[in-house]
Amino acid sequence: MSIQARQRLPPPDTSLVSSPKRRILMSPITRPSRAPSRSDSASFEQLGVSPDLVRILARSGISEPFPIQRQTLPDSLNGRDIIGRGRTGSGKTLAFALPLVARLASDNRGSSPRQPRGLVLVPTRELAAQVAETLDPLARALGLSHVVIHGGVSAFPQVKALTRGVDIVIACPGRLEDLMKQRECRLDIIAITLVDVADHMADLGFLPVVKRVLDKTPAKGQRLLFSATLDNGVDVLVDRYLDSPVTHSVDSAESPVPDMEHHVLCVDRENKPAVVQALASGRERTLLFTRTKHAAKKIALQLSKNGIPSVDLHGNLSQSVRTKNLEAFASGEVLVMVATDIAARGIHVDDITLVVHVDPPAEHKAFLHRSGRTARAGASGTVVTVMTPDQRKDVDDLTRRAGISPTHTKVHPGHPKIVELTGPPAERRMRKLPTPQPTAPKRPAQPGRPKSSSRPKSGQPTGQPSGSRHRSRQRSRAR
Repeated sequence: MSIQARQRLPPPDTSLVSSPKRRILMSPITRPSRAPSRSDSASFEQLGVSPDLVRILARSGISEPFPIQRQTLPDSLNGRDIIGRGRTGSGKTLAFALPLVARLASDNRGSSPRQPRGLVLVPTRELAAQVAETLDPLARALGLSHVVIHGGVSAFPQVKALTRGVDIVIACPGRLEDLMKQRECRLDIIAITLVDVADHMADLGFLPVVKRVLDKTPAKGQRLLFSATLDNGVDVLVDRYLDSPVTHSVDSAESPVPDMEHHVLCVDRENKPAVVQALASGRERTLLFTRTKHAAKKIALQLSKNGIPSVDLHGNLSQSVRTKNLEAFASGEVLVMVATDIAARGIHVDDITLVVHVDPPAEHKAFLHRSGRTARAGASGTVVTVMTPDQRKDVDDLTRRAGISPTHTKVHPGHPKIVELTGPPAERRMRKLPTPQPTAPKRPAQPGRPKSSSRPKSGQPTGQPSGSRHRSRQRSRAR
C-alpha cells in the first residue's frame, strides 16, 4: 500500500485529548438510544472508513455495519476514547479493528524494534487468535504488521517478531508483562490501546496486570474499552485510563436475543448421559458446556466412542491441542465440541445452531456468555439446559436473573422433544482417537547386580558391603 493511500485516512483529532488532571474530573459521555436517523443506515464509507478498507471488507462479504460499529466508528476514527458496551456476537472486534489500523496507517511512522504502536489486550489465547484473524487482512492492506503474544507456547517466535519490529501487538496480559520485564517489548510510543472483553478480564483476576501494562502506555494515547458490563472493577479502568470517553451501548449482556430459543429439559440423573448423547447426535454444529475439565474430556471421549466425533476444549490441554481441536470444530471435521467456560467468551465459530448446558453454570453472566455462542450476527440458534430434579430451584433462579423464560419439558431417552430440537440424527462414524504413548517396560533386575541406589564404589567387588557397615561386620567376626 502506497504512502498516498495511507494519507487518505483522516488523522486523529488531537484537540480532543485532555490533560491527566482533566481525565479524572470528566465523567463518561453516554449517547442514549435515539430515533432512527441517517446514521442508523450509514455505510462504512459514510462512517469515515477509508475506501481501501471498505474494499477489503467487501471481499470478506461484509457490506453493512452492525449497530455497535455504526455508533462507535465516527468517534473512534476521530480519536475519541470509547466505551463500547454490547453482548457477545455484536460485532465489537471489527468496531475496534478498523480505527486501530486507520490510526496507525495515518501517522506514517512505520514499525520500530521492540516498540509497537498499537496494543490489543485480550483475556484468552483463543480470543487473541480470533482478533488476529479479523485484523490480518485489514492491517495487511495498509502495510501494517502484527504479532500475537500469549502463554502456553514458546516465547522465541514472539520475541523474534518484536525484535524485527511490528506495528500491532495482540496480547494476553500475563505473557506481555513477562516480555516487558525482559525488556523485549516497550509501550512508550503506543498510539492506540484496546482492552477487549474487559469484564472477563475482571472475572479472571487480570485487572492488576492490565493496570500495570496500561501504566506503561502514554497517558495521551487513544484508548478503547469494550465490555458487556462495567462492574467488578471495569469502572476503575474507565476512571483511571480513559479521557472523557463516549459510551455507546448496543444490547447489554442482560438483553434477550430475539432469534435465540431457550429450553430446559428435566431428566432423571440416571438418564442424563443418554439424553446428552441424543442432543449431540444431530447434523448441525453443537457446543456442549460442562463445569469441569474432567467432565468435558470424559463426555467428548464417550461420544466419539459411540460414533459421534467430538473434541474437547479446556485449560488442561496444551495450546497446540486446543488450537487443533478448535480448528476441527470450526472446519466441520467434527460437529460437536465439549468445553468448559474457556469457550464461553471470545470464541467465534460460525453456524453453531445448538448450545447445551450439560452442567448449568453457577451464575447468570456465565449462562448468557455460554448461550451467546449461538444466534450470532443475526443468525438464529437454540439453547438447551439439561436439569436434574434437584437442580430445579437453582436453574429457575438462573434463568430469572438472565431475563429469559425458557420452555420446560420433562424428557427421557427417545423423547420426541429431543428430535424436535436436534433434527434427524447424523450418520454414526468413528473417528480415530489419540492413543496414549506406551511407556517403556522396566528392565528386570539381574541376579547379583546391585540396584542403582546401592551401586558399589569404583574398585569395590560387586555384592560386597561398603563403608562403615563392612568394617562393623569385620570387627564382629574378630570377636
